[in-house]
Amino acid sequence: MKAKPKKVKKFSRADLKVFKESLIKIKTKLLAQILNVEKENLRTSQKDASGDLSSYTIHMADVATDSYDREFSLSMASVEQKAVYEIDEALKRIDEGDYGLCLTCGKQIAKNRLKAVPFAKYCIACQSEEESKKKKSQ
Repeated sequence: MKAKPKKVKKFSRADLKVFKESLIKIKTKLLAQILNVEKENLRTSQKDASGDLSSYTIHMADVATDSYDREFSLSMASVEQKAVYEIDEALKRIDEGDYGLCLTCGKQIAKNRLKAVPFAKYCIACQSEEESKKKKSQ
């Protein structure tokens, strides 16, 4: 006779509502930050970005600093975009009834962990293992 699979406790509807609201709030904030970076960095020319209204040539050091600042801002926007993707995946898991379950072991992710990182995909133990794998592969 086959053993019945162990039923994993899931979060209540009230808990899921709180997590969903938190995820949407974070997503809204991140999207606003991404749009701000786009507005400030992608829609302005080098001369406009430097604030130089004169017709003199822009100093190479200023150009390098401005380029670095733009690259840094775009890098941060990329990280924020990845977080938005993770949030979308978490919202999808809420809709599918799988939210709060570790994608590796299937156990419930601790509520305190989800309060801190509402888009967490792994329990603490599996997250540590994932990070160890990444370190070893580098």
